[in-house]
Amino acid sequence: MDLFKELRKFKILLIDDDKWIRDSLAMFFEGEECHLSACETAEEGLEALRNQDYRTIIADYLLPGMDGLEFFRQISESHQGALKILITAYCNQKIFSEAEAIGVEAVIQKPFTVEILKQSLYRLMKVENQKARNGNIKRREVKGKIEKREAKEHE
Repeated sequence: MDLFKELRKFKILLIDDDKWIRDSLAMFFEGEECHLSACETAEEGLEALRNQDYRTIIADYLLPGMDGLEFFRQISESHQGALKILITAYCNQKIFSEAEAIGVEAVIQKPFTVEILKQSLYRLMKVENQKARNGNIKRREVKGKIEKREAKEHE
């Protein structure tokens, strides 16, 4: 699977109060021809989600105002299909457990490299693609059973 070919199909939302991280990741993803929008606060992130659909959402844990976990908690119902990644310098079991409970698929500890982020995104996209393939196989199996049943009924 070509990670960036997949990522180019969707929009990425990044929420981090660290300007250096926002600018660095924006520059990196732009260089890979991926669409990334960056926000400084969770509240700005909520507004961005009202105006645009994002397939991947990356948020820092410690933000001014609402923290990243509360942000993910608030969008857990409305954005169930989005890939959710929490980045944090304060990774502990409590944060990890809370993140997992609200549907965050990955927690990346700061400081991190672009390579670590790429590996996480690749792993998540691969799992998602496998789930989609399994779902398509099951739908085809059900459709095949229905077609066989209909054929028998017409005999």
